[in-house]
Amino acid sequence: MTKSPELTQLLDELRDAGITDKRVLHAIERVPRELFVPAAFRERAYENVALPIGHSQTISQPYIVAVMTAALDVSDRHIVLEIGTGSGYQSAVLARLARRVFTVERHSAMVKVAEDRFKQMRLHNVTTRFGDGTKGWPEQPTFDRIMITAAAATIPDALIESLADDGVLVAPVGEAKKDQTLMRIQRSGETFTTEDLGIVRFVPLVAGLPRSAGR
Repeated sequence: MTKSPELTQLLDELRDAGITDKRVLHAIERVPRELFVPAAFRERAYENVALPIGHSQTISQPYIVAVMTAALDVSDRHIVLEIGTGSGYQSAVLARLARRVFTVERHSAMVKVAEDRFKQMRLHNVTTRFGDGTKGWPEQPTFDRIMITAAAATIPDALIESLADDGVLVAPVGEAKKDQTLMRIQRSGETFTTEDLGIVRFVPLVAGLPRSAGR
Protein backbone atom coordinates (compact mmCIF):
# COMPACT_ATOMS: atom_id res chain seq x y z
CA MET A 1 0.00 0.00 0.00
CA THR A 2 1.45 3.37 -1.03
CA LYS A 3 1.05 5.99 1.66
CA SER A 4 -0.48 9.29 0.59
CA PRO A 5 1.13 12.51 1.86
CA GLU A 6 -1.98 13.07 3.99
CA LEU A 7 -1.67 9.64 5.65
CA THR A 8 2.07 10.14 6.19
CA GLN A 9 1.37 13.49 7.86
CA LEU A 10 -1.32 11.93 10.09
CA LEU A 11 1.03 9.14 11.21
CA ASP A 12 3.72 11.71 11.98
CA GLU A 13 1.19 13.72 14.02
CA LEU A 14 0.24 10.61 16.00
CA ARG A 15 3.89 9.84 16.76
CA ASP A 16 4.49 13.44 17.81
CA ALA A 17 1.45 13.18 20.11
CA GLY A 18 2.99 10.19 21.90
CA ILE A 19 1.60 7.19 20.01
CA THR A 20 4.57 4.81 19.98
CA ASP A 21 2.92 1.41 19.54
CA LYS A 22 4.15 0.32 16.11
CA ARG A 23 1.41 -2.31 15.74
CA VAL A 24 -1.29 0.31 16.30
CA LEU A 25 0.32 2.75 13.88
CA HIS A 26 0.63 0.00 11.27
CA ALA A 27 -3.04 -0.96 11.74
CA ILE A 28 -4.10 2.67 11.22
CA GLU A 29 -1.85 2.86 8.16
CA ARG A 30 -3.62 -0.19 6.68
CA VAL A 31 -7.17 1.13 7.11
CA PRO A 32 -8.22 3.71 4.47
CA ARG A 33 -10.08 6.28 6.58
CA GLU A 34 -11.55 7.92 3.47
CA LEU A 35 -13.64 4.76 3.02
CA PHE A 36 -15.37 5.43 6.34
CA VAL A 37 -16.37 9.08 6.02
CA PRO A 38 -19.22 10.63 3.98
CA ALA A 39 -18.29 11.86 0.52
CA ALA A 40 -18.68 15.49 1.64
CA PHE A 41 -15.81 15.03 4.12
CA ARG A 42 -13.54 12.77 2.08
CA GLU A 43 -10.96 15.51 1.53
CA ARG A 44 -10.66 15.80 5.32
CA ALA A 45 -10.36 12.05 5.95
CA TYR A 46 -6.77 12.26 7.20
CA GLU A 47 -7.15 15.33 9.35
CA ASN A 48 -6.72 14.52 13.02
CA VAL A 49 -10.31 15.48 13.85
CA ALA A 50 -13.66 13.80 14.48
CA LEU A 51 -16.11 14.03 11.57
CA PRO A 52 -19.92 13.62 11.40
CA ILE A 53 -21.24 10.38 9.88
CA GLY A 54 -25.00 10.81 10.32
CA HIS A 55 -27.49 9.63 12.96
CA SER A 56 -25.92 12.18 15.38
CA GLN A 57 -22.76 10.04 15.41
CA THR A 58 -19.14 10.80 14.57
CA ILE A 59 -16.05 8.97 13.38
CA SER A 60 -13.55 9.49 16.19
CA GLN A 61 -10.44 11.61 15.92
CA PRO A 62 -7.56 9.34 14.77
CA TYR A 63 -5.57 10.25 17.90
CA ILE A 64 -8.39 8.96 20.12
CA VAL A 65 -8.67 5.79 18.01
CA ALA A 66 -4.94 5.27 18.46
CA VAL A 67 -5.02 5.93 22.22
CA MET A 68 -7.95 3.58 22.82
CA THR A 69 -6.51 0.86 20.59
CA ALA A 70 -3.10 1.06 22.27
CA ALA A 71 -4.71 0.97 25.72
CA LEU A 72 -6.68 -2.13 24.78
CA ASP A 73 -3.39 -3.97 24.09
CA VAL A 74 -4.85 -6.28 21.44
CA SER A 75 -3.00 -9.29 20.02
CA ASP A 76 -3.88 -11.86 17.37
CA ARG A 77 -4.95 -14.24 20.16
CA HIS A 78 -7.71 -11.98 21.42
CA ILE A 79 -11.45 -11.96 20.81
CA VAL A 80 -12.71 -8.38 21.01
CA LEU A 81 -16.17 -6.94 21.67
CA GLU A 82 -16.80 -3.41 20.39
CA ILE A 83 -19.89 -1.49 21.48
CA GLY A 84 -20.81 1.13 18.89
CA THR A 85 -19.82 0.14 15.36
CA GLY A 86 -20.54 3.58 13.91
CA SER A 87 -18.77 3.97 10.58
CA GLY A 88 -16.81 0.76 11.15
CA TYR A 89 -13.43 2.53 11.21
CA GLN A 90 -12.48 1.54 14.76
CA SER A 91 -13.73 -1.99 14.07
CA ALA A 92 -11.46 -2.22 11.02
CA VAL A 93 -8.43 -1.02 13.00
CA LEU A 94 -9.14 -3.61 15.69
CA ALA A 95 -9.60 -6.31 13.04
CA ARG A 96 -6.04 -5.69 11.84
CA LEU A 97 -4.82 -6.64 15.32
CA ALA A 98 -7.26 -9.13 16.83
CA ARG A 99 -8.17 -12.73 16.19
CA ARG A 100 -11.83 -11.77 15.92
CA VAL A 101 -13.98 -8.68 16.44
CA PHE A 102 -17.66 -8.73 17.42
CA THR A 103 -19.25 -5.30 17.04
CA VAL A 104 -22.73 -4.06 18.02
CA GLU A 105 -24.57 -1.01 16.63
CA ARG A 106 -28.09 0.25 17.46
CA HIS A 107 -28.65 1.98 14.09
CA SER A 108 -29.47 -0.68 11.49
CA ALA A 109 -28.57 1.52 8.50
CA MET A 110 -25.09 2.04 9.93
CA VAL A 111 -24.62 -1.70 10.40
CA LYS A 112 -25.35 -2.33 6.72
CA VAL A 113 -22.94 0.38 5.55
CA ALA A 114 -20.20 -0.89 7.88
CA GLU A 115 -20.71 -4.46 6.66
CA ASP A 116 -20.28 -3.31 3.07
CA ARG A 117 -17.05 -1.56 4.00
CA PHE A 118 -15.69 -4.66 5.74
CA LYS A 119 -16.46 -6.72 2.63
CA GLN A 120 -14.74 -4.16 0.44
CA MET A 121 -11.66 -4.43 2.66
CA ARG A 122 -11.94 -8.24 2.78
CA LEU A 123 -12.03 -8.26 6.55
CA HIS A 124 -13.35 -11.72 7.36
CA ASN A 125 -12.78 -11.61 11.12
CA VAL A 126 -15.47 -9.02 11.92
CA THR A 127 -18.98 -10.07 12.96
CA THR A 128 -21.63 -7.35 13.20
CA ARG A 129 -24.89 -7.17 15.10
CA PHE A 130 -27.79 -4.75 15.06
CA GLY A 131 -28.83 -4.48 18.69
CA ASP A 132 -28.58 -2.89 22.10
CA GLY A 133 -24.90 -2.69 22.97
CA THR A 134 -25.55 -2.25 26.68
CA LYS A 135 -26.58 -5.93 26.74
CA GLY A 136 -23.27 -7.12 25.28
CA TRP A 137 -23.22 -10.26 23.13
CA PRO A 138 -25.06 -12.90 25.19
CA GLU A 139 -24.11 -15.89 22.99
CA GLN A 140 -20.40 -15.23 23.64
CA PRO A 141 -19.87 -15.58 27.40
CA THR A 142 -16.61 -13.62 27.74
CA PHE A 143 -14.26 -11.46 25.71
CA ASP A 144 -10.53 -10.89 26.09
CA ARG A 145 -10.93 -7.24 25.22
CA ILE A 146 -13.92 -4.87 25.24
CA MET A 147 -14.05 -1.37 23.75
CA ILE A 148 -16.99 0.97 24.26
CA THR A 149 -17.10 3.90 21.84
CA ALA A 150 -19.85 5.88 23.56
CA ALA A 151 -20.03 7.35 27.05
CA ALA A 152 -22.17 6.27 29.99
CA ALA A 153 -22.24 7.49 33.58
CA THR A 154 -21.44 3.92 34.60
CA ILE A 155 -20.38 0.92 32.54
CA PRO A 156 -23.30 -1.53 32.12
CA ASP A 157 -23.06 -4.63 34.32
CA ALA A 158 -23.52 -6.92 31.30
CA LEU A 159 -20.29 -5.58 29.79
CA ILE A 160 -18.28 -5.79 33.00
CA GLU A 161 -19.47 -9.38 33.44
CA SER A 162 -18.44 -10.18 29.84
CA LEU A 163 -14.81 -9.29 30.51
CA ALA A 164 -12.63 -12.40 30.76
CA ASP A 165 -10.11 -12.93 33.54
CA ASP A 166 -6.97 -10.93 32.68
CA GLY A 167 -9.13 -9.02 30.20
CA VAL A 168 -9.05 -5.29 29.46
CA LEU A 169 -11.95 -2.90 28.90
CA VAL A 170 -11.52 0.65 27.56
CA ALA A 171 -14.40 3.12 27.68
CA PRO A 172 -15.28 6.79 28.15
CA VAL A 173 -17.14 7.25 31.42
CA GLY A 174 -19.23 10.30 32.28
CA GLU A 175 -22.34 12.24 31.42
CA ALA A 176 -23.34 13.25 27.91
CA LYS A 177 -22.47 16.76 26.68
CA LYS A 178 -19.77 17.06 29.36
CA ASP A 179 -16.13 16.10 29.59
CA GLN A 180 -15.74 12.38 30.22
CA THR A 181 -12.86 10.27 31.52
CA LEU A 182 -11.33 7.62 29.30
CA MET A 183 -10.93 4.60 31.58
CA ARG A 184 -8.87 1.42 31.21
CA ILE A 185 -10.16 -1.42 33.37
CA GLN A 186 -8.23 -4.65 33.83
CA ARG A 187 -9.76 -7.72 35.44
CA SER A 188 -7.89 -10.17 37.65
CA GLY A 189 -10.36 -12.65 39.09
CA GLU A 190 -12.93 -10.51 40.88
CA THR A 191 -10.57 -7.55 41.18
CA PHE A 192 -10.91 -4.68 38.72
CA THR A 193 -8.03 -2.20 38.42
CA THR A 194 -8.82 1.13 36.80
CA GLU A 195 -6.56 3.66 35.09
CA ASP A 196 -7.47 7.20 34.04
CA LEU A 197 -6.31 7.89 30.46
CA GLY A 198 -7.45 11.50 30.24
CA ILE A 199 -10.38 13.69 29.25
CA VAL A 200 -12.47 12.90 26.15
CA ARG A 201 -15.83 13.78 24.57
CA PHE A 202 -18.02 11.01 23.14
CA VAL A 203 -21.65 10.66 22.11
CA PRO A 204 -23.79 9.01 24.81
CA LEU A 205 -24.22 5.25 25.15
CA VAL A 206 -27.96 4.72 24.71
CA ALA A 207 -29.83 1.64 25.90
CA GLY A 208 -32.54 0.14 23.70
CA LEU A 209 -33.14 0.61 20.00
CA PRO A 210 -34.42 3.57 17.96
CA ARG A 211 -38.19 3.61 17.42
CA SER A 212 -37.69 3.12 13.70
CA ALA A 213 -35.41 0.10 14.28
CA GLY A 214 -35.55 -2.68 11.74
CA ARG A 215 -33.30 -4.20 9.08
